[in-house]
Amino acid sequence: MIVALLVVGVVVPSIIIRELIEGRMGAGPLADFGWIAVPMAATAWLAPRASYRRRDALWWLIGPFGLYVYVVIAWRLAFLPYRDWPPRPDETPRVRWLRDGDQAGLWYLSGVAK
Repeated sequence: MIVALLVVGVVVPSIIIRELIEGRMGAGPLADFGWIAVPMAATAWLAPRASYRRRDALWWLIGPFGLYVYVVIAWRLAFLPYRDWPPRPDETPRVRWLRDGDQAGLWYLSGVAK
């Protein structure tokens, strides 16, 4: 449910922005950029919280790859309390492996993502 809300919350405004630009200025590169501007910004903002880099938002410039990366980020954010993916090398000083009974095998990332 959280994943669907994150995806719809980014895709719908981007379609609306594209239609507004297209209606005002016609179809063209500006309308195409308007369609990906919102998802790129959302991906860049959410990526560090899901062990991705901000530059991964540039995948939106290559068609469906950006949508794939965003869906993976949204999926990871939805399951953030049950983090089981390995940390990035720059996250390793802030991460620890949980060993208690209920959360064994999960990662805990301390601090706020930069």
